[in-house]
Amino acid sequence: MSSRVSLSEGASEALRHMKETREINTVVLRRTEPENALVVEVEANLTHEELIQALPVEEPRLIVHELSFASREGARRHERLLILWQPSAADGGGQEAGYAAAYASLKDFLDDVRVYLTAEHTDQLEYRKLVALVS
Repeated sequence: MSSRVSLSEGASEALRHMKETREINTVVLRRTEPENALVVEVEANLTHEELIQALPVEEPRLIVHELSFASREGARRHERLLILWQPSAADGGGQEAGYAAAYASLKDFLDDVRVYLTAEHTDQLEYRKLVALVS
């Protein structure tokens, strides 16, 4: 399997839309085979609960999410996260390596993201835990 991963035109546009307009706070990307391209599965303004519900139970995904929170001083802040969702219930099938390669590619592509996270369980994505990571 090639480790070269590409962004579909729709994925590039969704990420640009997220960065430039702030009308959306979440882009969920799915990897296609055999093209090894990332395509948009979800492009929306999701609450934290909706983000957790949007994650498939048995399949990996890549998520770019803008977390909104208040600093300890009370100022509103926003921090963009790149999350590699690799649920423990995933059936394998070689998807993990493909998503890991895509995750590495997105790290290079998304220069405004400072926080990277791999999660296997939704409790790793609890709101307070994410805020602690970015604070």
